[in-house]
Amino acid sequence: MTAAAQPPARPWGPILWLGALAAVLAGLNAAGPRLHLTCGGWALLAIFAAGGAGILIALRLAGRAGMRRALAVILAGAALMRLGLLFAEPYLSTDIYRYVWDGRVQAAGINPYRYVPAAPELAHLRDAAIFPNINRADTAPTIYPPAAQAVFLAVTRFGESVVAMKLGLIAFEAAMVVVLLALLQRLGQPPTRVVVYAWHPLPIWEIAGSGHIDIAMCVLLMAGLLVFLGGRTLLAGALVTLGALVKPTALLALPVFWRPWNWRLPLIVALTAVLAYLPYLSVASGVLGYLGGYVDEEGLASGRGFNVLWLLESVAGPVPGAQRVYIAVAAAVVVGLALAVGFRRDRSDEAALAGLGWLLAVFLILVSPHYPWYFLVLVPVLALRSSATAWVLTLAAPLLYDSVEGTGWPGYGARIALFTLATAAALAADARGLRWRNPLNRTVGETHERRRDRPASVP
Repeated sequence: MTAAAQPPARPWGPILWLGALAAVLAGLNAAGPRLHLTCGGWALLAIFAAGGAGILIALRLAGRAGMRRALAVILAGAALMRLGLLFAEPYLSTDIYRYVWDGRVQAAGINPYRYVPAAPELAHLRDAAIFPNINRADTAPTIYPPAAQAVFLAVTRFGESVVAMKLGLIAFEAAMVVVLLALLQRLGQPPTRVVVYAWHPLPIWEIAGSGHIDIAMCVLLMAGLLVFLGGRTLLAGALVTLGALVKPTALLALPVFWRPWNWRLPLIVALTAVLAYLPYLSVASGVLGYLGGYVDEEGLASGRGFNVLWLLESVAGPVPGAQRVYIAVAAAVVVGLALAVGFRRDRSDEAALAGLGWLLAVFLILVSPHYPWYFLVLVPVLALRSSATAWVLTLAAPLLYDSVEGTGWPGYGARIALFTLATAAALAADARGLRWRNPLNRTVGETHERRRDRPASVP
């Protein structure tokens, strides 16, 4: 190729701006704990807003820069953003101490579902760094399913410390980036869209900062999606089942993978679950851990844990039967959506991704978890498919945190009301963005025709 025929060189300006943006966001996240503890929840909310704006700017800059260079800057910036919180004390949650403890208990040859941490049988495992910080130390053996326990054991073999556990979970994030890049390639989207996950403040704070096991579930879920789109449904089912044995939310992918009346996928799911539980069955039903107590503690049994009911009764007082009605309606909505996804005629990649996105968002809205890290599962899906609802749920999540007193941070009721209203508005915007025919019901031929006629509209 002659010099005149060579493609023009990409300008360095967008890359330099992208690097500067990454450095600013990394510095902001590193200073985040001090700003949060000094200025209260407003600081954390501002950091999340800046992170969201930074992602949108990065997407524009990456489109004007060379793909390889932009991707290198994105990944380097993601590493810096996590480094700033890696050695910070996980002050927003103490869950990571339980992870280290469960790994230590297993390494000692003891079933983690057998004893509460405060039991005298475990006295020889206690130390000054981990044990004093364990939550529910005298009431709960453990709440975490067997796949999570396997992660705890594996990571703690490299070090029984908070930093070692964070590093292990960040390794899952690296795997997430690899899976997302493969998915983006399959979907024909630019690899630089991985910035939506890599720079999103929610995984930065909840994994590098607080160290939550949810990332292992997210990786297994997205790996399952990848192999499903490649035609390996049974392997996808096994991966997602393992993800659900970290956090049950992953089960929502199964209607996406299932074809009507196919019995093999349910069988694989059951076999995978049984094999995962086998090493822990010496305690029989004790493998369910603190699940019942957790459901009561979070107000799911009484109904007070659902945001809509809580807000309703805060204004109108107790409403007889409201909890039963809400649970029945919510269950009907989720089951109906799952059936619509499972029986969809359109088996395209687009329809599978749309079904997964809607199932996750609707389920999380109806269950209304009180902890920001439960919304982590929406972030990798957001990198593949834009959604106003997912943006709001993940960027407004700091509203769920309490804050230091005297900083003007609104009370819990006001914050939940704002979070719920913003979610409802975003959900309505996504619903309006749907075409007059539901994309889950289009035939494959209609989908291809639509793609030829005009660009796809992603709600």
